[in-house]
Amino acid sequence: MSDSFRELVQAGIPDTLPEMPPEEPGISHAPPRRQVLTPAERKTALRNALRYFPATLHAALAPEFAQELATDGRIYMRRYRPRYRMYARPITEYPSRCTEAAAIMMMITNNLDPAVAQHPYELVTYGGNGTVFQNWAQYLLTMQQLSRLERDQTLAIYSGHPMGIFPSNPWAPRVVLTNGMVIPNYSKQSNYDRLAALGVTSYGQMTAGSYMYIGPQGIVHGTTITVLAAARKYLKVTDDGIAGKVFVSSGLGGMSGAQPKAAVIAGAIGLVAEINPAAAKKRLDQGWVMELESDVDKLLIRLDKARKDRKPLSIAFQGNVVDLWEKFASSGVSIELGSDQTSLHNPWAGGYYPAGLTFEESNAMMVRDPEGFKAKVRESLCRHVAAINTMASRGMYFWDYGNAFLLEASRAGADVLKPDGTFKYPSYVEDIMGPMCFDFGFGPFRWVCTSGKPEDLRETDRIAAAVIEEMSLQAPAEIRQQMLDNVRWIRQAEDNKLVVGSQARILYADEQGRVRIARAFNKAIREGKVSAPVVLGRDHHDVSGTDSPFRETANIYDGSAFCADMAVHNVIGDSFRGATWVSLHNGGGVGWGEVINGGFGMVLDGSAEADDRLASMLFWDVNNGIARRAWAGNEGARFAISRAMGRERGLQVTLPAQTQDSLIEEALGRAFR
Repeated sequence: MSDSFRELVQAGIPDTLPEMPPEEPGISHAPPRRQVLTPAERKTALRNALRYFPATLHAALAPEFAQELATDGRIYMRRYRPRYRMYARPITEYPSRCTEAAAIMMMITNNLDPAVAQHPYELVTYGGNGTVFQNWAQYLLTMQQLSRLERDQTLAIYSGHPMGIFPSNPWAPRVVLTNGMVIPNYSKQSNYDRLAALGVTSYGQMTAGSYMYIGPQGIVHGTTITVLAAARKYLKVTDDGIAGKVFVSSGLGGMSGAQPKAAVIAGAIGLVAEINPAAAKKRLDQGWVMELESDVDKLLIRLDKARKDRKPLSIAFQGNVVDLWEKFASSGVSIELGSDQTSLHNPWAGGYYPAGLTFEESNAMMVRDPEGFKAKVRESLCRHVAAINTMASRGMYFWDYGNAFLLEASRAGADVLKPDGTFKYPSYVEDIMGPMCFDFGFGPFRWVCTSGKPEDLRETDRIAAAVIEEMSLQAPAEIRQQMLDNVRWIRQAEDNKLVVGSQARILYADEQGRVRIARAFNKAIREGKVSAPVVLGRDHHDVSGTDSPFRETANIYDGSAFCADMAVHNVIGDSFRGATWVSLHNGGGVGWGEVINGGFGMVLDGSAEADDRLASMLFWDVNNGIARRAWAGNEGARFAISRAMGRERGLQVTLPAQTQDSLIEEALGRAFR
């Protein structure tokens, strides 16, 4: 390892003005953000940026930062982007006073790796605006403070800004961070645009701002489960019967890049549209799509051949997904499964590119004529939905992937609502992921091998597979299929070449599975079978981590889907049960003001203390959400929490009494005559 990397991390923000760093070829940049600040607010934004630097540099930096604000709509402090290569180094290469801090530094640099991040120079990991930090000064300061952090201290981070290191204790988290936690009445998209431009808040998505992103793999398992379950449930086919069936969606830029790989793993034909040529080419080069096509007529010919071949295949269509759906609708082509993963939580600033405009024309128009661009997006969404409605009328099963597609389409006036005001199409959580996985405690558990060695990941794969396979032999019928799907997944994981960036893996496991796997990992580290610590985590998109009425809590029907107690309680509970770091976010997936979500990271180092931490925290992290889902009346959750109470005497959960619908109808009929 070069000493210069260690020295640069420890130095933080340099005392002298650094040279502008060179740009690597092929980098995808975030589109310019809308100009929303008043003249007085622009002064505040510039003042906020300059306060990171000594006054002696203000005269040089002020005009440069002002120009960034005028050009980008944000102040990224591009001059301060590090010149060293950004990637997840082995944990021993990070300067630190405790293992936990080094692990967090590794996770941060992975989130900003150009091979991983969507717009790395603008600190955006995925979703168009899911940021790790607001600017490069925050990155430099955070890394410096982590290099100084002791095991009896906690670093507090406010929307990317490292507020400071505070005394705490070894069982407390090493880092507590929040993203976008604004007063509820100001949690609107217009407020986000203004506050982000001022440099005082950040949209951390879910795993971008919490340092837990592991590339498209982070969602590929869930997408695979969704495609398989949709085929079983709606196409009435066995797993072998999915061959030759076509799944169509859109988005390859960030997490959406998982879709074509998931279709292939499931055994189907995956066709995913992407408007950004750089994003489509990146996924082709990384092996996440097998073929790339920009001519829609040639695409139809290729699709017909693929159906006849009945072999798994993934194709990226470089173009607008609306054009694709309309071609299918007009040509009479049959599609079995459909969804969408455009970043419609961010519809006006690069999350959705309307039909009729090129990628470059859209990027220019969203800044030059924001109101005109909004009109184009709304018009495009209406066309988008009309074509999907046509395909659905021919038998296609379509689901919302929790990206606010149906929500924004309804706001645009698209024909997407039933007479009762509910959506025509289900959320995949409402229809599949919620009742099949979340209610039973299954969710996107993940881990990262901090050595950076593929052989360590291979050993953890073997351990996890052995644990789940053993559990599946005794699993009750209600969860046996989930177990078997996970055994299949983990056995094939290495061959499916899922790693982008850090040596990481994801696996849908329930509470018992997570605890047993984590214990086995910790034992393997202690015995030297795994050469370095392992970081545990999960997507916020999980059993307990997120309150989001149009996604994670879409199958909660007692009226509490719009309440955020579960996610907030989860972060608080994780923080005093042994988590290494915790995070709480506003926004993620479906958009700013539409969701509250949180997550954790936990470092396993082979110690007895780590055994205690993992048992305490993982039990709570899963069962908190199951308890809430059981109270809402979900039968799967009631089954799962009853099993948990049978295993743990200290767990006492309030369960709801069953009420007859006829009794309620009769009582209300009399009272409201």
